[in-house]
Amino acid sequence: MDVDFLAIGHVTLDQTPTGTRPGGAAYYAALTARRRGLSVALLTSFGPDFPVDALPAEIQVVNVSSDRTTTFAFGDSRAGRQLTLLSRAADLQQHDLVDEWRQAPLVLLCPVANEVDRALAGSFADAALGVLPQGWMRQRGARGVITPELWDEPEVVLPQAQLLVVSAEEIQPFEKEAIEWFQHVPLGALTLGAQGAILFVNGDQYRVEADPAVEVDDTGAGDVFAATMLIEYDREGNAWDAAAAAACAAAASVEARGAEGIPDRPTLERRLQGYRRRQGR
Repeated sequence: MDVDFLAIGHVTLDQTPTGTRPGGAAYYAALTARRRGLSVALLTSFGPDFPVDALPAEIQVVNVSSDRTTTFAFGDSRAGRQLTLLSRAADLQQHDLVDEWRQAPLVLLCPVANEVDRALAGSFADAALGVLPQGWMRQRGARGVITPELWDEPEVVLPQAQLLVVSAEEIQPFEKEAIEWFQHVPLGALTLGAQGAILFVNGDQYRVEADPAVEVDDTGAGDVFAATMLIEYDREGNAWDAAAAAACAAAASVEARGAEGIPDRPTLERRLQGYRRRQGR
């Protein structure tokens, strides 16, 4: 079966104050694309403890064998959300990629624990490649506590990328270096949570207003934003419209726990109509 959208990265088990649930940037991205009606594939790695029924049967999955699933414990600190990496699944390498998937028109690299081989960025000759580099900016310290780390060798990935999405929280310790990354991609977004985002088009900056939301859980919102932006920019070729759709999708996603709030196509279109009216468009 042809693939419209390929996500690469670990699905995870997220231990939150309200219980353990599936997560990971690739998980949220794959579900976003599927709910938009796309044919979706997922290259990942997880163990027997992962609930495979959390992945819709329509999503094609290659699971690189592992005896464990990447597991994060979510907590709070004075600096904001604190992640602790409790276990990690197998690395994802070029040789794990199904040959047919190299023809996918949309690809999103979604590392969460430095598991995605950077060389995978060069495996797609004709794809629009999006990058969520959060997992390349995490250092596992004592007892698994995650601390920020500057992305090593972004020059291996960025020349292949059409879209780069990072959050302000992720790059706070090295903001000057991170802002420079956006000069090397055609399209980018720095997400600001409830404050919206900064859109980068060929390095120039534009403000993107947030869509108002009653927040229940913001986990995965940036991943939903990135996947939506990649999909919509490919569909319409308009950076501002793609960013507006991404803002609406992210806002919808925070209004429920986990992946429950990711909107389908009709839901997103209704929300986007209201957003455009408020923006006078």
